[in-house]
Formats: sequence, structure tokens, C-alpha cells
Amino acid sequence: MSILVDTHTRLVVQGITGRDGSFHAKQMKEYGTQVVAGVTPGKGGARLDGLDVPVFDTVAEAVEKMKANTSVIYVPAAAAADAVLEAADAGIGTVICITEGIPVNDMLRVHHSLAGRPMVLVGPNCPGVISPGKSKVGIMPGFIHKPGRVGLISRSGTLTYEIVFALTSAGIGQSTCVGIGGDPIIGSRFTDLLPRFESDPETDAVVLVGEIGGSDEEQAAAWYAERKRRIRMVAFIAGKSAPPGKRMGHAGAIISGGKGTARDKIETLQRAGIAVAPDPADIPGLVRAALKD
Repeated sequence: MSILVDTHTRLVVQGITGRDGSFHAKQMKEYGTQVVAGVTPGKGGARLDGLDVPVFDTVAEAVEKMKANTSVIYVPAAAAADAVLEAADAGIGTVICITEGIPVNDMLRVHHSLAGRPMVLVGPNCPGVISPGKSKVGIMPGFIHKPGRVGLISRSGTLTYEIVFALTSAGIGQSTCVGIGGDPIIGSRFTDLLPRFESDPETDAVVLVGEIGGSDEEQAAAWYAERKRRIRMVAFIAGKSAPPGKRMGHAGAIISGGKGTARDKIETLQRAGIAVAPDPADIPGLVRAALKD
């Protein structure tokens, strides 16, 4: 079992005729993902070299004709918010938005429009989701992953790759890895995804990769501590040396008003009984120790 994507995922690639969309569509299909359609308005019927999938003008056509149930978005930032809403209106259940640089006001509009809908949005500005050996949706390098029983949720794309490689090198496989993105407004946060891992009988532990700014890590700690959880958790927090008031990489990674510091997050996680690694290379050892508890 896995969360969000699996062997039943039928993927439509929004922006498939663009450079990034076509390249990653081929990579996802080669990994084994069921890429069933692409969408680019005005280019319905187009043929793509090395990629034998139909291209439609709308997501609704991809849902009707190819039974697409998941979308990945490689649409330019100016049109990405509308692409998310188009997928939602077409009845897509899971949308993974890779696009970076989407204006905050656009994401506010998406946030309010999706309120109360059953659709799951991951991103924007994220590397995507992978259930190793089953399905890859996004830009994650599939070869570093290994099927197993440890989940991962990360605000950082680069750290996702580093920690997954460390886990795989240590012989620890993954059930599902989710890069949620580091923008101020994102579709899924730690506390949206942790219950899914808790309900997944094939996930025994979760690695949480956080960073400075916001309160997502503190909320995750509160969720973990409110009652005894089946899954074990370990964490890593990036940004221990970041100066207050300076944005570090992601738009959401900023310490403001003395809140959101790495030290505060680490202490909160530890009080909740979650071991925090001083270095990403320490994660595999902490995972093994947590699973023995």
C-alpha cells in the first residue's frame, strides 16, 4: 500500500507539450507510472516524439476519455493557478503542482476555491510524490528510491533527495515520499499527510524534513503528541544558522518576530518524543532506533 499515488494512478500531464512537461512525462512513464494523457490548451491532437499518449485541450477530456484520476502540473507560473482549478473542476482527485514562482495572491485564490473539496493538492514549487516501485509523479530521481516501509514528508526538495539516498544506502526502503514545497501557501502540510501515513498498514515510520519559518513542524509535533501513534517519527530541521529576518531559499523559510527558529522547532519536536537528527546522514540510525521502541 502507499499514499496519494500507486499502481492505480492514471496520470494526466498538464503542460505536456512544454520542455519540462514532455521531458518529465517520459521519465515518469519509463519509471512505470501510467501516464494516460497530456493537456495543453489549443494543442489537442498533438504528437510528441517518444511519448505515445493523447494530448487534449482540456483536463475534462482527459478524465472523460482516458479516466485520468491524478494530474501533475508543469504549466508556467502565470497560468498554474488556473490549471489547478481546471483539474479540480474536472474531478481529478490528486493534483501535484511542480511549478514554482506562482504569485501568492493566485495561491490564495486557489486555497479559497478548494476549501471543502475532496481533492488533494501537493505543492506548488515541489518535487512531487513517489511510491517506489509503483508510481512516480513529479521530478524526483526514481533510481535513488527503494520500496520499503518508511514514509517521508519534506519541505525541501534537495534534502529529500539527500535523505532518501541515505536511507536507501542504509538498506531502508520507502513507502511513499512527498515533497510538499516551501512556499507560504501550499496545498498539503505535514498534518494533512501524517494521518494518511498513520492509516497506511505498510508504513511503520515517517521522516519529517522541516525548515525554519512558519509553524508546520510545531503542529506536526502536536499531532504526534496528542495520543499514542502507531507510526514512529524522526525529523531533521534545516536552517540552524539562518539569521533572523532573512529568507533562506524558500519563500516560507523566514524567521519573523523571533518565531519559527530551528532551535524552537527542534525543542518542540523533542518534547513530543520525536528524535531530531543533527545531520541528514544520522536519519537512518534514528529510524532504526525508533522502530525498536
